[in-house]
Amino acid sequence: MTHPRSHQRSCGRPRAGRRPRLRLAGTVLAATALLLGAASLPGYAAPSGGGAEQAGEQEQAGKRPGKGAEERVLVFSKTAGFRHDSIPDGIAALQRLGTEHGFAVEATEDAAAFTARNLAKFDAVVFLSTTGDVLNAKQQSAFEGYVERGGGYVGVHAAADTEYDWPWYGGLAGAYFQSHPHIQPATVSVEDHAHPATSHLGESWERTDEWYNYRSNPRGQARVLAALDESTYEGGTMAGDHPIAWCQEYEGGRAFYTGGGHTKESYTEEAFLTHLLGGIRYATGAAQADCRPENGYTKLFDGTQASLEKWKQAGPGSFELGEDGTLRTVGGMGMLWYAEKPLSSYSLKLDWRMTGDDNSGVFIGFPASDDPWSAVDNGYEIQIDATDAPEKTTGSVYGFQSADLEVRDGALNPPGEWNTYEIRVKGERVRVWLNGVKINDFTNTDPARSLADGHIGLQNHGDEDEVAFRDVRLKELK
Repeated sequence: MTHPRSHQRSCGRPRAGRRPRLRLAGTVLAATALLLGAASLPGYAAPSGGGAEQAGEQEQAGKRPGKGAEERVLVFSKTAGFRHDSIPDGIAALQRLGTEHGFAVEATEDAAAFTARNLAKFDAVVFLSTTGDVLNAKQQSAFEGYVERGGGYVGVHAAADTEYDWPWYGGLAGAYFQSHPHIQPATVSVEDHAHPATSHLGESWERTDEWYNYRSNPRGQARVLAALDESTYEGGTMAGDHPIAWCQEYEGGRAFYTGGGHTKESYTEEAFLTHLLGGIRYATGAAQADCRPENGYTKLFDGTQASLEKWKQAGPGSFELGEDGTLRTVGGMGMLWYAEKPLSSYSLKLDWRMTGDDNSGVFIGFPASDDPWSAVDNGYEIQIDATDAPEKTTGSVYGFQSADLEVRDGALNPPGEWNTYEIRVKGERVRVWLNGVKINDFTNTDPARSLADGHIGLQNHGDEDEVAFRDVRLKELK
């Protein structure tokens, strides 16, 4: 850009040739999934060892337990009650996913696999339609320790019909099975478009399965990713709020559950397999996501043209509304800002994605203006940029304070994948969470600026930058 203030005050582009950093998250190369050939390990060798505020103040979960560069996933499908005839199809599908996406899969129905030493080999354990009491007390203790040390859990379908007398497991799964109607088509409403298990889906997902009712609603403890529209099928009993897929950080580890997967056909359904893959990637730590419970937010932008009526565009740049409900930057420097009212104490959440070495940001605390430079001169920017200087890169309060870069790097998904910001403003203090992890805490001391009364906006930085936003939501705080 040629604006005289752009070098000092705007989100300046990094030097040519600098590319986004590749990041290791424990055992995972999160920038790309490496294709490592045949990853299926169907046999099982006997183990040799023994045995605060809306959760927003949480820091990162524990270290991943895996031992090598290749992720390893244990698929456990023991049943002590009803046995699903789709289990072999599920195992075969998970093995194919492992081969195609670079993680090893070992399948077993032997509960003796649940020792501390053996579980430490794996980045996640999938409970594939397990039923009944499948682990003894010693095995339960080993699995609890595994999760507490950062291990991942993926529950599929009847994993919720398992271990009713083990409350810790019920918390991990998120809810216990209660009943189900006959197999039938239904509409699934997608609530989270940034999590890798649901980022490929639109607002609704039409599919056929055996739809579980649950004994409790997990919404208070987990991030609900998708819910059933009970008006679209017969037999729903959860009073119109019917989560069917969710995730959470639990006792030091990561947990993902999906109620789908009863039918054999599920494991040939591309959208469902991508859903499973995203849950596994989250559980192993290959992908980051904000899985804190989310309640009480109002959508300021929900992917529709109607939701943009209270927004205004400043400057020559603009945003294009895509069919997938995303806003994409177009043209030169500009600012799309929420004009209904200034805000003083709030939590702002939004999802964003950049395609490569791109530049954008979220502005807060600026006065109403048709000049995008007013936000630069009077407000603060929470930066989005892969490769700039520390105080001008992703998670920074641009030009004022760097994010905690080590923590930020552990929470950041690479270009091409979605990330979630929470920007929480109280008075002159702003805190920033990236994918559920706090990465910055800044207090304004400049008398010429104020975070306590101002607007919010999305920046369009320049012609060459490609950044997308979706699902902008707000909760005003008392």
